[in-house]
Amino acid sequence: MLIKSSAPTRIDLAGGTIDIWPLYLFHEDAFTVNLAVDMRACVELRPRPDPGVKVRSLDRGQEIEGPGLEALEPSEWLALPVRVARYFCRAEGFDLDMDCDAPAGAGLAGSSALTIALCGAFARLAGLRLTPEQTIRVARNIEAQVIRIPTGEQDYYPALHGGLNAVRLCVGGVDREALPLGRKALEDRLVLCYTGEPRRSAINNWEVMKGHIDGDPLVFSLFEKIRCCGIEMRLALRDGDLDRAAGAMNSEWEARRSFWRGFSTDRIDRLMDVARAAGAEAGKVCGAGGG
Repeated sequence: MLIKSSAPTRIDLAGGTIDIWPLYLFHEDAFTVNLAVDMRACVELRPRPDPGVKVRSLDRGQEIEGPGLEALEPSEWLALPVRVARYFCRAEGFDLDMDCDAPAGAGLAGSSALTIALCGAFARLAGLRLTPEQTIRVARNIEAQVIRIPTGEQDYYPALHGGLNAVRLCVGGVDREALPLGRKALEDRLVLCYTGEPRRSAINNWEVMKGHIDGDPLVFSLFEKIRCCGIEMRLALRDGDLDRAAGAMNSEWEARRSFWRGFSTDRIDRLMDVARAAGAEAGKVCGAGGG
């Protein structure tokens, strides 16, 4: 038997970072808006008749093998599939191949997409039928165990559902609204490019999270701006007004850059200048910035 599973990565259009628990609880009616893209994290899982385990990351060129799942001592990246496997199946042997179209550290939520794909494959192997909410909860918690920092809520929804999403974050929980804007309208107006520099999500997210928890009024006010941009982006895309959406994207990026100087780089600033000179109306960095 061969089990194949894949999940799309995403670009975040507005309202990022505020989706980290518990930051959104301090800002009423917070939204993060994102879009699934056709750069996928892919998994192939083959059960074995013996308890042996082999895990390969094709895009990273890493591999680990052992006589059983509990005997594995994986490196940081391979800890993710090993933890997912240990959650779903304790004794079964398997061969696992993983690959991701998105470059490592590109800010496209590749690790979250991979975690969703892994959960789907191993749940199938274990004969389990998880609800979307259960899948997201398991994926989020396992990824937090691996990266050892709080994870955002937004990344799992495009990986699981695809499409254009407005993710609402509130005391009652996290809800996804599928926005109806057609794919072609967005494809005609968006360009995704890679700076060649990996982003520094752990550093950037921790700096702003620490400032927020410490009660820094400037950080709080900037999160309020990002919250407003997320709301504005949702309304603009719901109404199909892409010019208005461009304004929300520009406002979000300017607020984000003012958080901390590490969110942008000289190369990113030059790229933004070149794009605007060529006619771009708006631009922002995907993910936590820094690359």
